[in-house]
Amino acid sequence: MELDELKDQLKNKLAADHSGRSDSDIAALLNKRTVSVVGKIKKSLRIEILFGSVFVLLFALFGIFSGNHALSVYFSVFTIVCAACVLLLTYLLLRTARLGGTALPVKSNLQTIVKIIEEYMKRVFQFTMAMIPVCFIFSFVLGYLDSKPPTQAEKFSNVFFTKRWEVNVFLVVYVIGFTIGMYYFSKWFLRKMYGKYVAQLKECINELSEE
Repeated sequence: MELDELKDQLKNKLAADHSGRSDSDIAALLNKRTVSVVGKIKKSLRIEILFGSVFVLLFALFGIFSGNHALSVYFSVFTIVCAACVLLLTYLLLRTARLGGTALPVKSNLQTIVKIIEEYMKRVFQFTMAMIPVCFIFSFVLGYLDSKPPTQAEKFSNVFFTKRWEVNVFLVVYVIGFTIGMYYFSKWFLRKMYGKYVAQLKECINELSEE
């Protein structure tokens, strides 16, 4: 009986502590947590913007100063693609900052942030996987249309491959291996940068719903 009485006393104490807090106190505690999580999401977006800007600069330099016409076209095109991605990331950062900048955690704002970031993760993964064959096909077409003498890479490949089918088999295996690697890397990267923080925001939303 003493154990049952102790359990009842603990339950009553927890209930009294919870009832002693106002809605504003509870909201303030949740606010600290949500601000921290939203801040980490914004930090991830800033990191992507930084690296994206670096890639834009590097690709632009390669596109301008490359002596090979095919490489110049290739890097110029992906300079535009990367610049568009940086603009998208900047938009997501500004919108996330605006939605997460309220004085107290507003459930609808948090739900909007979760929806935006989940949609971004989904589209980025799809875009990454779709760009793999596009990049390879684009590079092959540019190489085929380039009428210059064989490059150093082609001369190097001739040392290891004496027949055309050997080169084709190597390229197929390479593309498949690269695609599988990018699949798992993209999953890991998006989960590390955003996925775990989205899960924490969902927990905060559930806690707000229970209040």
